[in-house]
Amino acid sequence: MKNYLIISGLSLMTLASCTKDISRFNDETKNPASAPAEMLFSNGVRNLMDGLNSPNVNTNVLRFTVQHWAATTYQDEPNYDFTTRNIPQAWWTRMYRDVLADLKESKKNVEAVAVMNEDTRKNQLAIIDIMQVYTFNVLVNSFGNVPYSEALDYDNLFPKYDDAKTIYADLLTRLNADIAALNTEGAGFSESADFFYQGNIAKWIRFANTLKMRMAMTVADVETSTAQTAIEQASAGAITSAADDAIFQYLKTTPNTNPIWNDLVQSGRQDMVAGKPLLDQLTAMSDPRKTQFFAPNSDGAFNGGIVGANNTYSLTARPSEKFEEPDMPGVVIDYVEAEFLRAEAIERGFAVGGTAAEHYHNAIKASILAWGGTEAEAAAYLARPDVNYLTAAGDWKEKIGFQKWIALHNRPVEGWTELRRLDQPKLAEPAAPKSGFPTRFTYPNNEQQLNPANYTEAASTIGGDKVETKLFWDKF
Repeated sequence: MKNYLIISGLSLMTLASCTKDISRFNDETKNPASAPAEMLFSNGVRNLMDGLNSPNVNTNVLRFTVQHWAATTYQDEPNYDFTTRNIPQAWWTRMYRDVLADLKESKKNVEAVAVMNEDTRKNQLAIIDIMQVYTFNVLVNSFGNVPYSEALDYDNLFPKYDDAKTIYADLLTRLNADIAALNTEGAGFSESADFFYQGNIAKWIRFANTLKMRMAMTVADVETSTAQTAIEQASAGAITSAADDAIFQYLKTTPNTNPIWNDLVQSGRQDMVAGKPLLDQLTAMSDPRKTQFFAPNSDGAFNGGIVGANNTYSLTARPSEKFEEPDMPGVVIDYVEAEFLRAEAIERGFAVGGTAAEHYHNAIKASILAWGGTEAEAAAYLARPDVNYLTAAGDWKEKIGFQKWIALHNRPVEGWTELRRLDQPKLAEPAAPKSGFPTRFTYPNNEQQLNPANYTEAASTIGGDKVETKLFWDKF
């Protein structure tokens, strides 16, 4: 027998009269539809910095690539295997989703604020754009042609890839506009949101000019005139002392600790040790940074690890105690880099003032002091015939490239770019390389599967989706 529910008209009227408006429960009070611009900006910058600083084999393996560090057990990444753990996908996702998307939303929210001092608005928009330029620069230097003009259009699921050289030109144009827009009479982001400069616009101007020098020098071999103009414009306004360094200060408490501490200390792992190529050079030249970079092995000896081969942790030097501090700062761009760029500019015939030797010596001294060395140690090191610019062996590329390789310790992303650009120093192959020296990351698997037409065109345009395919600026 079937049972039927019979509701009279009166009952329906009674139910209707008791109905309440419950639409308020649709409001996500713990998941707001939008976030403050400052929060989005600082979160995007934090995600960028974590990527640049991380030593995790799933995130950033470039300390192995530049041979500053070696591994004890897992040798895939030191031997140029970047696909087993899909490192290109992680890098791509971090830069687009975790950094650029946050910066885009931050920009939109700054523009939407109804009441704001216009100088402050312009400064905030310029600073956001500077960090977007920085991030796109990282992407281009990592992959070559990448989505750019359509990259942050959320309605376009299949963005085209733009030509890397064209992207570079546009990034420099944007940077020029940002520098012009910054106004020291106005405010920027608050002290708590601006991790680098705590709202100091004058220092942001120096940051942007130094980034302009870096990017222009990257293309100097293929766009010499463009590079010269940009560097000569930027040098005077770029960083001129360590006081202007862009430093990301991590904290002692989780989750705001340096990702290096997370992997070396918090995880309790013993995977990473000093790379023999770097450590041997530091030892041979009595470099005062050796004990700042590395700690001795269990026997008190400084033995470097073979890159790409298994190494015993107890027998190998390892990252120094500095790297075991949870609040170890991360460097974004600094006086050391600015001075090396000026030294190179002079050797290329660009007018930036001073001599190549002066800027080269300034850079090395600043690096030693930044790592905790003394004035006396710096002077003694620079007096060595194999270090002093006037007596060291090789041409300017060899001298600057070698010392810059040392100074960029713990800045592996920039170290990788400089190795490809200057081809100095000449590094031996790792123990069992899976390919030639990687001059780029291959495109992520997701792009091949989800954006196949644009992926295929991009891969063909650059000369093949291989790690050995050189970028447009890497001509030698």
